[in-house]
Amino acid sequence: MNIERIKTRSPSLLAASLLMSTVSFQSSADVILHAFNWQYDDVAARAQEIADLGYKKVLVSPAYKSTGDQWWARYQPQDYRVIDNPLGDTDDFRDMVNALKAVGVETYADIVFNHMANEAWKRSDLNYPGSEVLAQYAANETYYDSITLFGDVSNGLFGGGDFHGTFDQGGPKCISNYSDVGDVQYNRLCGAPPDPGLPDLDPNNWVVSQQKAYLQMLKNMGVTGFRVDAAKHMTNYHINAVFDSTIKNGVHVFGEIITTGGAGSSEYDNFLAPYLSDTGHSAYDFPLFAQIRSAFSFGGSMNSLVDPGAYGQALAGDKAITFSITHDIPLNDGFRYQLMDPTDEFLANAYVLGRNGGVPLMYSDNNESGDNRWVDLYKRDDIKGMIKFHNGTQGSGMQVINYNDCLILFKRDHKGVVGINKCGSGQDVWVNTATDNLWWYRNYRDTLSNDVQTITSQWHKFYVPGRSARMWLME
Repeated sequence: MNIERIKTRSPSLLAASLLMSTVSFQSSADVILHAFNWQYDDVAARAQEIADLGYKKVLVSPAYKSTGDQWWARYQPQDYRVIDNPLGDTDDFRDMVNALKAVGVETYADIVFNHMANEAWKRSDLNYPGSEVLAQYAANETYYDSITLFGDVSNGLFGGGDFHGTFDQGGPKCISNYSDVGDVQYNRLCGAPPDPGLPDLDPNNWVVSQQKAYLQMLKNMGVTGFRVDAAKHMTNYHINAVFDSTIKNGVHVFGEIITTGGAGSSEYDNFLAPYLSDTGHSAYDFPLFAQIRSAFSFGGSMNSLVDPGAYGQALAGDKAITFSITHDIPLNDGFRYQLMDPTDEFLANAYVLGRNGGVPLMYSDNNESGDNRWVDLYKRDDIKGMIKFHNGTQGSGMQVINYNDCLILFKRDHKGVVGINKCGSGQDVWVNTATDNLWWYRNYRDTLSNDVQTITSQWHKFYVPGRSARMWLME
């Protein structure tokens, strides 16, 4: 939907029509680079570049024993006690953490505690890591001893009694009803029949103790954050048992619970809301993502981005991981409907990195999906400019100045102004700089273009071109 450019009007007439909305929570955001499926030594080699671009944290793919070159194989653990997979080994991981720490960047680790690898195609037992891997350890004893995180790798880690749905309980079952909490949290994630699915771990004392030992070793190496994969499929009892006060001390934990909306949607009410209240952890802000997709869709309105948290359609700022794309969306056929038009995704990134509240996550892959859209995204000029704005306004409040179906214009106290126009025609917006506390005789320079706004009077006109964003940062 296109709306003609707002006509220039006198300040007295415009004053009556300007709308103001204030978002109260303060930002404590530091941008996370999701270095999806990057080799650990590649992350280490780019540590200085990552720091120079303004990132404060790097989320890396799961680090433990796993095999197979496909990206999804990283989400099928065989053994927690050893880091050994196509992305690198324990030494590579430690070197990466140290390289990032040396330039002031933290390491976040992706964690898979819901299940172990689906290896039914080669063996029927539920012993992990299995005889084949144990034989590999024995044949290279010196090497594997040197990269062992904890425990005795001459013996197995888990057996049949460490899983839900063992055969003495009537056999493992696949999830059949994704709206049923018990079904989702106690049964297996499966593909099409006859796939037996991913063996679902039971949070007994042994399983919990081994998962805690793994987390503690990563913390000892310097990891300061954990992303909990498939948190929707774990009971909050299990999550709290593993992430006790000792493990959580000094680290940021956030879970992946995919929903199609916020308050009122079944996924939110049945899974995300209980997770947030029962664990106190952060989570991906899928409710906000749903609002973003709605706003940028054909016929959608930017009004929905004014204050979505006010009606339960965004998480609280101190609990939110905000984004425009996650790895699941392009890499899983069932979620690809959530992909946005590339220009809309650019505008969504401006909103995510321009607003106050949440920790923004920027996804950058190696073209695992074949779309070729997110390769080197982390260092694109537009992303670099958006991070510059985000870091320059961090901790400042957010006040929405004007909005309509096509446009939203908001400021970050006096430090910056963001304009996002999803429609084809450019728009002028007059701003009362006295009421809105923008500083005079200071340049506000757009971090995405060469546009500079210098305010010299009470009323100032900001222009946002069609299908574009402006992020004016005070110099």
